[in-house]
Amino acid sequence: MDDFHDDSANKDRNFVTALARGLDVLRCFHHGETNLTNSDFSERTGLPKATISRLTYTLCKLGYLATCHRAGTYRLSAGVLDLGFAVLSAIDIQELAQQEMDRLRDGPNSYITVALGELDKLEVVYVATSTSREGVALVVRIGSRLPVFTSAIGQAILVGLQDDAREAVFEVAGRESPETELEGRKRFAEAKSVYEEKGFCTGYGLWRKDVNGIAVPVFSMSGAQVYGLNVGGPSFRVKPKQLESVYGPLLIEASEALSVQPSR
Repeated sequence: MDDFHDDSANKDRNFVTALARGLDVLRCFHHGETNLTNSDFSERTGLPKATISRLTYTLCKLGYLATCHRAGTYRLSAGVLDLGFAVLSAIDIQELAQQEMDRLRDGPNSYITVALGELDKLEVVYVATSTSREGVALVVRIGSRLPVFTSAIGQAILVGLQDDAREAVFEVAGRESPETELEGRKRFAEAKSVYEEKGFCTGYGLWRKDVNGIAVPVFSMSGAQVYGLNVGGPSFRVKPKQLESVYGPLLIEASEALSVQPSR
């Protein structure tokens, strides 16, 4: 069963449980899935089927789900797409970032892939990508998720966060387990040291053993959001020496071109 939101939220007077449950249903769809049943929703959220039936009925009425009565299944509808496009259009950095990302991708190593990501609890979600020019390379997509503590892009976001925002991430980790929080704090301390020395965070076989990458924090034009910008590729074609000597300075330049540094 997926843990969609923690028990502490249920103790918050301002927390609207019905809304959270409806969003939990929409989040049940995994990559490549088109249709789910009420039983699927119930299994993935842990909610009773009677509750799920009311939620899917409401979501259909609001235009976020569409139903196939004959098959008894549901699919995401245009309302969800409208929400998605609204979110993407609200990301003030994305269009400008794409230009910088393409420049990085078109550098001397054709196996390089570039991505821009933002924090979601203990993961980083890619919101923009510029894929390698090679057919056999690291494949990343918008919506792909990486662990925040064990990826260069996640560590770069942690480095860029204000202290209170970073502590909130560790608090989420602590609710998962004390070991997760301890590991996260250790990873952050190491990443901060590397960032202060090099100007970027490194991940050589950190996220995946066959992937090398480096990343920097990027601040939105409003200064309110911290993103991560990474450069990487398959380790057999993308070596740490080239990443640091060639792409490191280019990545820092891209970050400076895109960022508005917040006051601390």
